[in-house]
Amino acid sequence: MSVVARKKPRRKRRRFSDPGGSYARRLERYRPGLVRFTLDGLASIYGRPTWERRLDPTSELILTILTQNSADTNAEVAFEALRRAYPSGLAPAEHRPGAGWGGVGLPEGAPPDWARVEFAPLPELTDVIRPGGLANQKAPRLQATLRRIREERGDYSLEFLGDMTALDARDWLTRIDGIGKKTASVLLLFSFGMPLMPIDRHVERVARRVGLLPPKATIDEAHDLFLGVFEPNEMYEAHVNLIQHGRKICHAQRPDHDACPLRPRCRFVDPKAP
Repeated sequence: MSVVARKKPRRKRRRFSDPGGSYARRLERYRPGLVRFTLDGLASIYGRPTWERRLDPTSELILTILTQNSADTNAEVAFEALRRAYPSGLAPAEHRPGAGWGGVGLPEGAPPDWARVEFAPLPELTDVIRPGGLANQKAPRLQATLRRIREERGDYSLEFLGDMTALDARDWLTRIDGIGKKTASVLLLFSFGMPLMPIDRHVERVARRVGLLPPKATIDEAHDLFLGVFEPNEMYEAHVNLIQHGRKICHAQRPDHDACPLRPRCRFVDPKAP
């Protein structure tokens, strides 16, 4: 009588509830002091920027959507067009772009009337924001976003997010179609100072080259890994200075290695860098 061998059950993969913390400990073990070296090196050129609110959170969200796959300067043009086409009559507000912004900054002005933006005929809204680029995709996205906020909250204000934890607020925003972790993190970092790391192409490029991020980590995973890499009070400085470094020195093509303070530990320069 033959005996059929039973297969051993597969062991379930361990799932870490704190991937950022686990990764940060591994990074410190194999490349001790790299995070502090990076922060101090960047600060030696760009200083240590301090947080201040850039815009009200709804304006920040709409402006960030307008920047998706477009230059910040183009998003400014589109946002100004919204202000002119749909004036709210509210008090003017100042745009404090800071060093992390890639445009020239918006002139002082009131936010648009968000109800008028939501209920505008779609062809009309598309024409209004056309100078900013990708209007056919962004106009319906703006209206769907504003509609979702109004249906959830009864108005267009996002100030309530400031009373939530960073991750709960990010989760609330990313439930809106078209808003990912990067867009949500931009709003929450710049409107509320929440310790989140928006990862754009500049942040990703510098972080991967130096070795702050593992080579195979996806952008979605990287947003969570960075939560463990930097302390909450370091997140704003790290984000702004990584962006500046990617724009000014660590270019995608022909980076200026001689001007880079991170060169001694950069794995892009030396794959065996400590």
